[in-house]
Amino acid sequence: VQLQASGGGLVQAGGSLRLSCAASTRTFSSTAMGWFRQAPGKEREFVAAIRRSGGYKYYSDSVKGRFTISKDAATNTVYLQMISLKPDDTAVYYCASTNGFLSTIRDVRQYNYWGQGTQVTVSS
Repeated sequence: VQLQASGGGLVQAGGSLRLSCAASTRTFSSTAMGWFRQAPGKEREFVAAIRRSGGYKYYSDSVKGRFTISKDAATNTVYLQMISLKPDDTAVYYCASTNGFLSTIRDVRQYNYWGQGTQVTVSS
């Protein structure tokens, strides 16, 4: 099982970034892939997820309309396109995979495998 996140960086408010998560074939075949983030002193929180079957997408209210999750089966890669970034989006972003229940797809506890995280910093 392998997840490798990349694409973070420093950007001004209103800017955009695209995160990538390269997965092994086995991991990419999980029930769902997700993105989470963790800011200093805060708990890790759900950002977005995409189902293997049907490609259904889920977003947290705080990023809906600004972030887009997608996947490329040819390269086993999951993306998180982020636009209109705000300073509150500053965090370490993690990709993860789960074979758990879709009813709790936003629950960090059901994700089994995690990438190493990539830092996103949004300056005001």
